Amino acid sequence: MGPLQLFLGERDLGKQKSSLIFFLAYLVSLSIVPMVMGDYEAMNFAYFLLNVPLGLSVTLVWGYCGILSFGQIAFFGVAGYAYGIIAGNLTQLPAYEFIGIGGGILSSMLLASILAYFLFFARVENWIIPVLTLVFTLLLETFLAQTAGYQWKIGNVLLGGYNGMTGIPSMRLPWIDDPLYGYSFYYYVLTFVALVFVALRIFINSKYGSIIVAIREDSLRTEVLGYDIRKWQFFVFVLAAALASVSGILYVQWGNYITPSQLGLVAAAQPVIWAAIGGRSSLLAVSLSTIGMTWFSFTLSTQGNQLSLIFIGAAAVASIMLFRDGIVLTLWNNVGKLGKLFEKK
Repeated sequence: MGPLQLFLGERDLGKQKSSLIFFLAYLVSLSIVPMVMGDYEAMNFAYFLLNVPLGLSVTLVWGYCGILSFGQIAFFGVAGYAYGIIAGNLTQLPAYEFIGIGGGILSSMLLASILAYFLFFARVENWIIPVLTLVFTLLLETFLAQTAGYQWKIGNVLLGGYNGMTGIPSMRLPWIDDPLYGYSFYYYVLTFVALVFVALRIFINSKYGSIIVAIREDSLRTEVLGYDIRKWQFFVFVLAAALASVSGILYVQWGNYITPSQLGLVAAAQPVIWAAIGGRSSLLAVSLSTIGMTWFSFTLSTQGNQLSLIFIGAAAVASIMLFRDGIVLTLWNNVGKLGKLFEKK
């Protein structure tokens, strides 16, 4: 199968060729958003976009492989800190930002590999994994919170303790002297996120995606068929960590800081909520819900409203109770059924 056939595969919304019109409209609408706003608003909208890989990481590991993880925000944070340390110490080198990006992603993948080895090769039960990943995330937050003082200085970069790491280098391109900001940063994030989305959608609709979904549906039967499910779970977990790390790096390039609180309990639950509301078994649905929920939370927070978490939690509970497959996924399927009904008439 070619890339186009895989992109329009059956394991996500938009299976028909006519759906290409929707995807193109989706991309074009995101592309023209900055044209109706200023630099500051474009930077804010870039924040909504950069969280999409984090949401997709939960979709991959939970929605397609059946492993609920609260550890994605830990890999998000590790990548952000690693980028800050590496880029902050290599500012005299050309293209140091790209070295920092590579180092941040590899750091998260290495940490995920160690954790995944003990989780899957020890055959830890699936219901225990959410607890262990949450504990791991909170331990990481606790450790980073006590790294205040000059003894926690790596090269020229201070970890900063609970106040966090500040002064993290912005993104620069080799042919542009100034750091990316406003429109330029928005299109940089959009390009990054679009490539991640397309690559992941092609992957999940390939034969490898079939194995991953088979593990979710019946791990024992999949193992009887000759597949070492431990290796596949290990691979998916590390790949999901790489996706989360992309969001972490984009985040620190956006805000130039990161704090331990961004690895806390609330932060750990948010990507899981995005996946539950959108529909954890659909990359497109979760990308839409991630943008929508981050916009909603950001808007309430910037207006001084402390009820944003309560609204998000209530939306998650309502989604789980009333929309088993997620709000976005349920609405999409119902609209599709109505379309078929009108075609028959």
